[in-house]
Amino acid sequence: MFEVGFSELLLTGLVGLLVVGPERLPRVAREAALWLRKLRSLLADTQADIKRELALDDLKALEQVRELSSVRLDPMASLREAVKLGESSPPPSATDSTPPSDNTQR
Repeated sequence: MFEVGFSELLLTGLVGLLVVGPERLPRVAREAALWLRKLRSLLADTQADIKRELALDDLKALEQVRELSSVRLDPMASLREAVKLGESSPPPSATDSTPPSDNTQR
């Protein structure tokens, strides 16, 4: 992620030595390492959670695809069923329609 060379590490150590002092530098370095470890652990946990959630989403999508693929599309059967429904319903009669009225407003 970060490319830190020897010169950058040496410069950071010298600045830390000047700012913190030689007595407190080891303790501050240990605390910084502890925080860095916690941060890396938190990052790893977050990445694992994200991967797990993405895997769950993928599984849900796969299940939906399986459900859709289990449905057999048979257009001929659909047409036969529509024809049967059309034959069983009575034809519309001519007496049901109302005659057009001559009272049109102009």
